[in-house]
Amino acid sequence: MSKLFLFATIRIKPEYFEQARAALDGLMPPTLAESGCHLFSAFQSQDQDNTLHLFECFDDMDALNAHYAADYTKEVFTAYEEWLAAPVEVTKLSAISPTTSAQFGV
Repeated sequence: MSKLFLFATIRIKPEYFEQARAALDGLMPPTLAESGCHLFSAFQSQDQDNTLHLFECFDDMDALNAHYAADYTKEVFTAYEEWLAAPVEVTKLSAISPTTSAQFGV
């Protein structure tokens, strides 16, 4: 069964950028400990100011929904309500080959 990959673009108001980055950093350890999470990586854009990206891999939608329901995730979502410069853009992806999946260890 194919894993669920996600790519998220998060545009932050400049005055909240460091807080938003720190919040994602703090979100990584508990998210990676979730049984349905295989990958949760945060990046800062080199091309767009005050923009963060997440690359994630979960077992399936149920695992992603469990992640969204976790208190630590809801806390970050609540903070982001004030910090976001635009709505978060999330793209859901499926690997097109076993070779692609293997590159991520899933």
